[in-house]
Amino acid sequence: MPDGSMNPKVDFFFNKASKWQKEYEQLRAIILDCGLTEELKWGCPCYTFEERNIVLIHGFKEYCALLFFKGALLNDADNILIQQTKNVQSARQVRFINVQQIIKLNPVLKAYIYEAIEVEKAGLKVKLKKTAEFTVPEELQNKLDRSPALKKAFNALTPGRQRAYIFYFSQPKLSKTRAARVEKHMQHILKGKGLNDL
Repeated sequence: MPDGSMNPKVDFFFNKASKWQKEYEQLRAIILDCGLTEELKWGCPCYTFEERNIVLIHGFKEYCALLFFKGALLNDADNILIQQTKNVQSARQVRFINVQQIIKLNPVLKAYIYEAIEVEKAGLKVKLKKTAEFTVPEELQNKLDRSPALKKAFNALTPGRQRAYIFYFSQPKLSKTRAARVEKHMQHILKGKGLNDL
């Protein structure tokens, strides 16, 4: 497979002073060695195969990570892929806290990247859960059962908006906090607005 080439538009990401600068450079070298195309997406280096996203490099306070867009479809023989939160359905991360970890995992990372490319070539897709498969929090369900107008408005929202509300209302541990969130957003739901349209 041909080597990928560095994209000058992405250089600034690697050149700016960062806690993870050495780690980013090491990841970049490994990925480009696999022949992927380097692009800038969402402010991060993103690597594509025939214009389809394969992996992304991103950093957080505690770690930097290589994100596989369809990580859920990889075999993960080395058990290194992490699901960021239980609501993330497709993507998986490999996390690092130092450059030595990346160097040590070099052959494994390359094998995973090549497998991710094969997943794309085969046109495989992650089977996403339907909204109905997510548990609606009791506090929301009670309101929907009591208000036909609210139920109708909620069911008329796009599946993505429904899921966003379900996740948001489910997050707090305390029932009264969950109920307060539902109460606060009822008017938005009735107006057909999504969580991000507030």
